[in-house]
Amino acid sequence: MRSAEVLKQLKELKETWSKQNFRFTREQQAEYDKLLALRRERVKYMHDNNLVWKGPNKKTVETSK
Repeated sequence: MRSAEVLKQLKELKETWSKQNFRFTREQQAEYDKLLALRRERVKYMHDNNLVWKGPNKKTVETSK
């Protein structure tokens, strides 16, 4: 499943969750857990392969007194 599809389905489940008084059925909870695991796996892959921006490089400047 593509990353965009996972995000779209997660969004739809979250909307359903809010409409159902913030509760999932067992089937919905199982689907949410599966999609969340796929998303976390994708994010971990991106971090492990340095495919994300981790902020600017901080240069330390030593001042002499």
